[in-house]
Amino acid sequence: MKREDTMNLAQDAAVQPVAHAALSAQQPQQQGQQQQPVVELKDVHKSFGSNQVLKGVSFAIPKGQVVAIIGKSGSGKSTALRCIDRLEIIDSGTINVCGHAVHDPAIDLRQLRQDVGIVFQSYNLFPHLTVEQNITLAPKAVKNLPTAKAREIAARTLQQVGLADKAQAYPEQLSGGQQQRVAIARSLAMEPQVMLFDEVTSALDPQLTGEVLRVIEALAQGGMTMVLVTHEMEFAARVADTIIYMHEGKVWETGPGAMLKNPQTAELRDFLSHGL
Repeated sequence: MKREDTMNLAQDAAVQPVAHAALSAQQPQQQGQQQQPVVELKDVHKSFGSNQVLKGVSFAIPKGQVVAIIGKSGSGKSTALRCIDRLEIIDSGTINVCGHAVHDPAIDLRQLRQDVGIVFQSYNLFPHLTVEQNITLAPKAVKNLPTAKAREIAARTLQQVGLADKAQAYPEQLSGGQQQRVAIARSLAMEPQVMLFDEVTSALDPQLTGEVLRVIEALAQGGMTMVLVTHEMEFAARVADTIIYMHEGKVWETGPGAMLKNPQTAELRDFLSHGL
């Protein structure tokens, strides 16, 4: 997995308060929907050596909401996502996810990762195992489920992603889009409370991208709490309850999908003007 770089440019002091005002306006509505956020980042900082990637990132996600994080490469969006699952350890600030204090060195990672599923751009399927075996591996090893129960869950999750007939296939027999849907099914098999998606369609052609996005949209309609890092702007506008635009390691602008048609900052306007 690659780590994002961020540009060390001077901050536009006249623009940044606009982003903060937008974020503040969004939060009361969300808090009214859910007293305790399922995911909450507060003043999160993260550096790789001298490269400061996250510079005080804060946002909260209520249960059942979908948040899309957008931004240029190097803006910190994938790093922020990886910090939610503690794949990266933050330097300061706090992250609370499903009741777990992710910033706490004593956190039970095994329990955290039963509650939080993550799907990456690369499928990471075991090539020597069938689709069913790839999916049942974690429920049996981590949750100690009997084989029959694990297979039942695999069948259900494969049905969810439209691959019920591929249980006995091997990864090499599947298209890229099908492999990515198996990766989603594998995460769903752990019955997580939150799903994270890190640019899961970046390596797929348009047709296969559509297959995967339809699965994610169905999960959203089913009430799954999700955080998506994506370059699919139309999809984000349609599916996400909230869009977060990150720029230079900060939450720069946030709002509903309509904000992509009426950006309030020059940085977001510039980002969208490049057809991303």
